[in-house]
Amino acid sequence: METTMIRMNRAALARTAVGAVGGLVLVGVGGAALAEEVGNDAVDVNVSIEEQSAGALSLSVASDSSTLTEVEGASADYREFTGTLPNVTVTDTRSDVPEGVYWYVTGQASDFTGDAGQAPITPDHLGWSPALVTEGNGEVAPGEEVGTALDESGYTGGLSGQELLQLALDSGESQAANGEWTANADLRLKTPNDVASGAYSSTVTLSLFEDTY
Repeated sequence: METTMIRMNRAALARTAVGAVGGLVLVGVGGAALAEEVGNDAVDVNVSIEEQSAGALSLSVASDSSTLTEVEGASADYREFTGTLPNVTVTDTRSDVPEGVYWYVTGQASDFTGDAGQAPITPDHLGWSPALVTEGNGEVAPGEEVGTALDESGYTGGLSGQELLQLALDSGESQAANGEWTANADLRLKTPNDVASGAYSSTVTLSLFEDTY
């Protein structure tokens, strides 16, 4: 019986000790709320929120150069050099395309200037045949073939003025059908047989316009 009583007293003491520890913990937490503030500081939190983009109509070209090579025996009346205009892409990411507008891309060439002071070759000697790379259902059309000053029929002004590469008859329809439209063109330079030898270069400026109808 005595042994049992001792064990019971030890268990009671253990429970009392646990309770005492718990009480000390609670007193410690309560004591923290009474601590004296000895200093403070502040942190500013900043954010810059840009205006949400509504998209854009834009133009890009796959390469910034193209090289023409001579077509041997093309004609006894002139010399001919051919190449390809790099892909020209119109991208329309606008979420709200205005009604009653259309876009188009034009190209215009400068003189071919020689690297050794040769007489320039005027841009009416450079023609092209536009073609669409992107397939569609008539939303976008390629421009007409443009002949050179040495051709005998059709328009023979070359790229001396702004000539049409591709045209969207309705900006909204073309954007809904396909957000990107790509075109290129076969290039043809025709010169007199007595053209001075040497390297020549010209710049074809491609421009994207949007207008109302």
